[in-house]
Amino acid sequence: MGSIRSVGRAAGLAVMVSVMVVLLGYGVSRAIVRQRAAVAMASSANAFIASLNADQRTKALFRFEDEQRKDFFFVPRTRFGVPLKDLDEKQRKLAMDFLRTGLGVAGYQKATTIISLEPVLFELEGAKRIHPRDPELYYVSIFGTPSPKSPWGWRFEGHHLSVNVTVVGGELVASAPLFMGSNPAEVREGPRKGLRTLAGEEDEARALVQTLDEKQKAVAIYQEKAPADILTMNNRKVDPLKPEGLAAAAMTAAQRKQLMKLIDVYLARMPEEVATARRTKLNAGGLQKITFAWAGGINRGDYHYYRIQGPTFLIEYDDTQNNANHIHSVWRDFNGDFGVDLLAEHYRAQPHRQVAVK
Repeated sequence: MGSIRSVGRAAGLAVMVSVMVVLLGYGVSRAIVRQRAAVAMASSANAFIASLNADQRTKALFRFEDEQRKDFFFVPRTRFGVPLKDLDEKQRKLAMDFLRTGLGVAGYQKATTIISLEPVLFELEGAKRIHPRDPELYYVSIFGTPSPKSPWGWRFEGHHLSVNVTVVGGELVASAPLFMGSNPAEVREGPRKGLRTLAGEEDEARALVQTLDEKQKAVAIYQEKAPADILTMNNRKVDPLKPEGLAAAAMTAAQRKQLMKLIDVYLARMPEEVATARRTKLNAGGLQKITFAWAGGINRGDYHYYRIQGPTFLIEYDDTQNNANHIHSVWRDFNGDFGVDLLAEHYRAQPHRQVAVK
C-alpha cells in the first residue's frame, strides 16, 4: 500500500512539474514577444527621431517626467508635439509606421480612418472654426529616450484619436488611455456614404443589450437618458465608477460570450501582445465580476451610452452628439493608465532610478 501511495505521489509530482514547465515556458515566450514588440517600437521611434531637424525635435521630444505625458484630450485644441503638417512625405511615413507599432491591425485601420474623416467634417462645417478640421493636425510626442535602459513613452494625438503608450524595462508595454471617436459615426452622404468607422463598438453592444430579458434589462439599463459624453472625459486618473448595470455573473453563457466579443472589439485596437496580456489579466480577475451598464434607447439611431467595468479597467462609449451620429469611446486602466502600475513595479525593483509616477 505504501509503495502505491509513493507511486501516486511521484506521479502527481511529475504532473505538477510538467504543468509548471509548460507555464514557465509560456511565460518566457510571452516575455520574448513583449520584448520584441518593445524593441520594434523603440527602433521605429528612433528612426522617426533621426529624420527630424532641430526645430522638429524641439517640438517632438520631452523629458519622460514632463507633465505633458499625461495631458491627453480628444477634441480639437492647441497641442504640443510635432504635427504631421510640419513633416515631409518621408517623415510622415515614418510617423505612421511608428503609430502602427502601438496598435493592432484593426486599431491602425480605425486610426487612419478617423484621421480621414477630417476632410468630411471640413466639408460639413467649413473653415470658420477656431480649430478647423485638418487631417494634418495630428501630433507626435516622445517622452524620454526610446531604449531598454529606462522607461519612455509616446503619444499620437489629434481630433478623436489619442494613443498613449508607455514602455518599461524594455519589454512591458502599457497602452492606456486609448481613445477613438468618430464624427460622423455613419457617413450619410457623399462618396463615402455608409462608412461606419466604429461599427463593431456600436453593433456588438446593441446585440448584447437586445439579448437581455426584461428582468436583466431592468438592471442593465440604469437610466433612460444617455449622458452627454463619456463620464471620465480626459481625467488623468480615473477610479471605478458607480457599479451600475448587470454583472456578467447574472448573464447566460451566450450573453457572457457576447460580452467578451464586445470587449474583444476594444482589445483588437491594441497590439496583439498587449491585448493578450490584458485578456489574461481580465480572465484572472474574473469575468463574472465585470458589469455592463446601458443608458438611453436600445434601437439603432437612439441616443445611447454604455460602459463595461471590471476590477482593473473601464470601457466607456457614448453616441449622443449630432443627433446620435457622433461616437466617443475609450479604454481606461484604473492603475495602469500611462503605465503607472508598471512604473511602480519597475521602481520597486530599481529604487535608485525612481522618479515621480503620480
